[in-house]
Amino acid sequence: MPRFAGIPTFMRLPNVTHGSELYDQMEIAIVGVPWDGGTSNRPGARHGPRQLRDLSTMIRAQHPVSSVRPFETANCADAGDVSINPSDLLGSMENVTSVFSQLKADGILPLAAGGDHLTTLPILRALGNKNAPLSMIHFDAHTDLYDGYFGGTPYNHGTPFRRALEEGILDGSRVIQIGLRGTRYDLDDIEFGKKHGVTMIMIEELMERGPDSVMAQARDLVGDMETYVSFDIDFLDPAFAPGTGTPEIGGPDSFTAQKLVRGLAGVNIKGADLVEVSPPFDPSGNTAWVGASLMFELLCVMAPMVAQARK
Repeated sequence: MPRFAGIPTFMRLPNVTHGSELYDQMEIAIVGVPWDGGTSNRPGARHGPRQLRDLSTMIRAQHPVSSVRPFETANCADAGDVSINPSDLLGSMENVTSVFSQLKADGILPLAAGGDHLTTLPILRALGNKNAPLSMIHFDAHTDLYDGYFGGTPYNHGTPFRRALEEGILDGSRVIQIGLRGTRYDLDDIEFGKKHGVTMIMIEELMERGPDSVMAQARDLVGDMETYVSFDIDFLDPAFAPGTGTPEIGGPDSFTAQKLVRGLAGVNIKGADLVEVSPPFDPSGNTAWVGASLMFELLCVMAPMVAQARK
């Protein structure tokens, strides 16, 4: 069937939900989290999963460099969307944790499509715990280590990793953040990260050293420990991905982003996400196409890992 035809699912994969006939065969679940309840300024990321699905129908079967065919290497499926209540922040977070906890219990590797970056906190709560905190490789223009905004709730898209470190579900000594840049309110987030041992790679360092060197450091840092990968689309320069809530100039191009994700090969990935695609700020769909393409890159790293574990 032509790629413009049929009901759009992530990468034209079958839609497989809990309790359905094919559920027990699923090894990698792509899950939409259509929620931007944590957005502090420009909303719209709640519409990200739908546009990512639509643009992902352009994805073909084989990686151009590694030749990995992820849909044949592992049983991948579109597992639908988490049920979200846009007026209930805490309830929606609980729903996200519940869905990803079920996937973990069933031995299914999740790849999430957000949604704003607060989405990642309830996923981390599902996948990690104080007895087995996760490592993390984080691509973003921002640390998301703030304590809060405007004296209100401690939960927004600028706070997920501060909360995760406080809750002990991330091990700060095994967290690396790549591509940080932009103007700041203050240095509170940086100081908090350093206090907890977080490795921060500013954009200047990334550009000077290059993706191969930085990813070698990231792999060394996390070793063979269970690792979560979080990719905020605002990591890219807005010339390549304008459809996001908090764009920052001076970022990498899309090829650099691809090289960085390819550098995850060999990492013990326990879950991943692509967040902050906001279609209202890019009706052309180009940002979602970049996002879907990076999700395919992630799949091409995750699928061989699943296949190896199956042997």
